[in-house]
Amino acid sequence: MIDTRTHGIIDYLTGALLIIAPYLFGFATGGIEQWLPQLLGATTIVMSLLTRYELSVAKLIPLKAHLAVDMASGALLAVSPWLFGFASVIWWPHLLVGLMEIVVPMMTRRDQKLTF
Repeated sequence: MIDTRTHGIIDYLTGALLIIAPYLFGFATGGIEQWLPQLLGATTIVMSLLTRYELSVAKLIPLKAHLAVDMASGALLAVSPWLFGFASVIWWPHLLVGLMEIVVPMMTRRDQKLTF
């Protein structure tokens, strides 16, 4: 199981990776293949800053809601190359990070007592 502090670290790293991935992996084309991961990355960081766990600045979003959004955005990211028709340009970072965004929340402890 992943504790909430570790989940928070993964969130911030994933958000940053999604923002810079188009430049790192050569798919900064200005299309949906670039903007979708960047939008989801920025959303991940903002949501992490607002979630009720150790690494946030404002404890507004319940952890369970955060985890549900993580899984939904992961599913969207994972299927996006085929859903939006850019699989011939790039698909593997979207699929891999999307699957990770589904698995990590499933493995995160939801009953952890947080101390701030």
